[in-house]
Amino acid sequence: MDLTTLALFIPACFALNMAPGPNNLLSLNNASRYGLRTACVAGIGRLFAFAGMIVLAAMGLAAVLHTSEYLFLVIKVLGAAYLFYIAWQLWRAPVAEAAVLSERRRGTLRLARQEFWVAAGNPKAILIFTAFLPQFISVGSPLPVAEQFAWLGGMFLLLEWLAIAIYGWLGAYLQRWFNQPGPRRLFNRVSATLLGCAGVGLLAARRA
Repeated sequence: MDLTTLALFIPACFALNMAPGPNNLLSLNNASRYGLRTACVAGIGRLFAFAGMIVLAAMGLAAVLHTSEYLFLVIKVLGAAYLFYIAWQLWRAPVAEAAVLSERRRGTLRLARQEFWVAAGNPKAILIFTAFLPQFISVGSPLPVAEQFAWLGGMFLLLEWLAIAIYGWLGAYLQRWFNQPGPRRLFNRVSATLLGCAGVGLLAARRA
């Protein structure tokens, strides 16, 4: 893989990683509630989902989503329903200081599962891997196509981890302000509204 390809791939990839979306909003919210470390560890759930999508794209199985309207519909409806569920939980989340402290004692496994299912419930994500990564594959390269896919996928996941840390840092930076019940309620409800809008957008999504 030459330097020219990497010089094109890394900025384009990082722009995708940093794009505001349901998972990045979760990292921001989790860091504001539980701290930067918890948000970064929970983000591993998202990385597992994306790693699975990259493998499917490399195997060509993602083509099924291009041809199966029914499968695409099922995944996006389930994904949207889960986003609505999280939005409803956030909207109703208690904001008293005692409630916030008790929430912080919870483990990160639940948050990691949440990150995983939000990522896995977006069929557009795997189509992005199908459309984006192959643009940087060189058939004439001495590296086999599968190995190139592995390198590009690995770099995507590293940059995704960096995006998780950046959104988490922002949430942790604002944590002291969000410790007050008023700002916390406002932030929860804005986040819930944005997640609900993401769910509506997912329902409106069509196959490429």
